[in-house]
Amino acid sequence: MDEDLAAAQATAEGFCVECKDQESFYSCEQCAEEFCEVCYAMLHRTGNRVRHIKKEIYKPDNKDTPAPSVNGMSTSTSKGSSLSEETLAELPESKVIVSSGSSTFGDWVIDRSKYIPMRLDLTERKLLRLLEAALNVSEYTDKVDILSYTSKSKRIVHQIKDLCAIISGLVVANDYRRGQELFADKSFEDNEEFFQVIFEIGRRHKIMNPEKMRSAYGKLMYMLMDSNMEEIESTLGFNCVIPIKTVYSYLQERGGLDVLKNDLVADATKEIISDGKNRQQIQLEIRKKERAIEVLSRKYANGNLTPDEIKVCLYSIGDNHSFLRTNRDPCDKMLKYLTKYFNPTSIEEGFSLAIRSGQQGARLTHGHETQYWYINQTLNLWREIAHEMFYLWTLSDMDMLDNDYRLRDTGQGLQRLQYCPNVSKAMHTILHKAQQKAGMWVGSSVIHLGDSNVPNAFMFIDKYNQVARILNPIILTLEKIEKIAEDEGINAYIRDTFGGVNNLRKTIVCDFFRMAFDGSGADNFFSAGSCIDGRLTSAWNWCSQIEKKAFFPIFLLTGFTGFDGETWS
Repeated sequence: MDEDLAAAQATAEGFCVECKDQESFYSCEQCAEEFCEVCYAMLHRTGNRVRHIKKEIYKPDNKDTPAPSVNGMSTSTSKGSSLSEETLAELPESKVIVSSGSSTFGDWVIDRSKYIPMRLDLTERKLLRLLEAALNVSEYTDKVDILSYTSKSKRIVHQIKDLCAIISGLVVANDYRRGQELFADKSFEDNEEFFQVIFEIGRRHKIMNPEKMRSAYGKLMYMLMDSNMEEIESTLGFNCVIPIKTVYSYLQERGGLDVLKNDLVADATKEIISDGKNRQQIQLEIRKKERAIEVLSRKYANGNLTPDEIKVCLYSIGDNHSFLRTNRDPCDKMLKYLTKYFNPTSIEEGFSLAIRSGQQGARLTHGHETQYWYINQTLNLWREIAHEMFYLWTLSDMDMLDNDYRLRDTGQGLQRLQYCPNVSKAMHTILHKAQQKAGMWVGSSVIHLGDSNVPNAFMFIDKYNQVARILNPIILTLEKIEKIAEDEGINAYIRDTFGGVNNLRKTIVCDFFRMAFDGSGADNFFSAGSCIDGRLTSAWNWCSQIEKKAFFPIFLLTGFTGFDGETWS
């Protein structure tokens, strides 16, 4: 074993031998090693390891414990990073906010606001359009992420300056006077703040709108990842990265954090949904929300914080609730369909969830009850990930901008392989809580991060943003079946082919729950199977075969256009 590998595998004294970034909590007598609580539970969950004897390690309170290294790399920010220690200190440490134990809604909002991005204002939206236009014509990754004998550093610097030049030209074309003020007789270094702001706007907008900037965001993050390297930054002469503007940081700078402690925040940020409500109820909720916003904006305004700025902060928190409804609630709805139409202890004829390896493309063998709990646990895990997506995205941003990477052929082209210590720690915490909640866990607990399946934190975020794109079209189809069945011809077709509306719904969800959770989607158990990421791979595989399903015409009749996030007719 060479010295570099030995250094990467070294564990700081007093820290977990598995994750290397958490203080050890248990000592295993049989393994003769120390683990943190999460890793011990994960590694000693099944097999003979269940019978291992553990001892709790006594640790005196010591706030000066040095930060451990993760795979040979410090968990603190790199020298070239613009993410300050103060910024990192404000972020929650390896905890899931939903379980933070806050006693009031205000405490919960304060915690969560640390990673809720601020909504863009009108000026920022204009700059966003310019940034997107520049990224759309940029060939950054095509020029940089290739195998070449030329200097990669020179290619990176050239492409970054080229992108900045495109942005500069677009700014001048859009607003000549503004462009003249910024770029007349000035170098890129002189406009460091402008480029930092415009790149931060792009990152912030993407977090709030995962369906936007589908190709441009990857170029942006890879460019910022390269620009943060010390040699590149010194050659460029300026830094491109600043922390993302969040509700918490915005209010803290202006002395307005007290606004989040007021109980009226719940009414001011509530999302108003029309489901099952009459017009009078909706109007009442709207007036109540508007009144709460006005009261808060007037009460907490000061010399540094205007009422309009407070309103933007409240709207941003409301955007977070809207995000959760779009990305988390589909998991809740699918869980309701699971519990409504299926019982783990009894099987309805023709609607068994059982799967067998080798049959109909399945790569797992589960009985009806086992498959029921496998689906239940997977949907609950996806729900928790969606609930904590802003938190995970903040950690992903840190991992991408603070760690080196290697260019490797993963079988899907050249990809940037990079350590993801912060995201990995948070994911293991979420998984551990999900396993504790489930009691009995079905399937593997392996989380792919920084390998050929999920090369870096950007790929991780992109992967789990697909959950809503998979579930929402299915849910919309199920909800619209009754409406299209009002047509006599369609109703006759449904009755003759599927045995009625209720049976049609059962047929669709049964096929999804069986075939989308069968371990398919790859030719090995590292890329698919029952591992945490393989569950999503199987669901995508089901989506790719939707045209072959007997119920596909029903999807088309309800307005289905695809699983790519496009709007429905």
